Amino acid sequence: MLNNKLDINVNNNFNKLRLKLLFLPFLLLLIIAFILFIKSSFSVDGYIKIQENLFFYLNGKLSQLPSLQYNLTQLGDALIIFSLVTIFIIYIPKIWGAVLTSGLISLIVSYVLKRVFAVPRPAAIFDNESFTIIGKTLKGATSLPSGHSITTFSVITILLFAFMPKKITSKITWSVFILLVGLVVVISRVGVGAHYPLDVLIGATIGYICAVLAIFINNKFNIWAWIRNKKYYPIFIVILITGGLTIVHKILKANLIIFYFSLFAIISTFYLMIKIYVKK
Repeated sequence: MLNNKLDINVNNNFNKLRLKLLFLPFLLLLIIAFILFIKSSFSVDGYIKIQENLFFYLNGKLSQLPSLQYNLTQLGDALIIFSLVTIFIIYIPKIWGAVLTSGLISLIVSYVLKRVFAVPRPAAIFDNESFTIIGKTLKGATSLPSGHSITTFSVITILLFAFMPKKITSKITWSVFILLVGLVVVISRVGVGAHYPLDVLIGATIGYICAVLAIFINNKFNIWAWIRNKKYYPIFIVILITGGLTIVHKILKANLIIFYFSLFAIISTFYLMIKIYVKK
């Protein structure tokens, strides 16, 4: 009964959303584009130059906590952040429908824009000894936008609206809290030396847009309604096993605490799903 109530509440919250929610993020992107234009920074070189000092400053400060930054930045990995919300497949499938749609939109948008802009990563431009790189050194021309930031804010935005409280004060508190969490996660991409500041700001904004569009698409077409049907649980069980094994492989390569949280989430969902399916 509680599970059904949660799903109904989330569905009601999603149905309350209006397209005007896209006004501010699109306005922010236009403002960024305008500033780059008036600063004569609309080229790749100009884009990098205008935020060079800020990149070095943020990277220098954030990289003083390398373990924290390395763990936080993993949340931009779709496997890791999706694993943390797998429990919603069982309890609030409406959320997972939005997550899947948003994930597909984000993948396409990120792929296209990275190739259109072709901005080199910091490690491909700056002397690698002049800033801190945590983890793998990335040197491709795929800096703008930050894919990790898009993924993070896609999920963050869906959770933001899914669990939006009714009282105005609670709405403000919840919104500020979850958006700050998202910003802390995405700025870690600068901390690990993988992206410029504008990469993550633009990526986060795009992630928000992708999530809102995904919610509207799901409301209109309900393309993932089959998720709530327990006869499809074997498909998810196979996916969970595959995801769990992949995370174990990640743990063997880099023993990060965030991987254990994701693995625990997958194991918990796997156990509950098996239990429910057997009873069925």
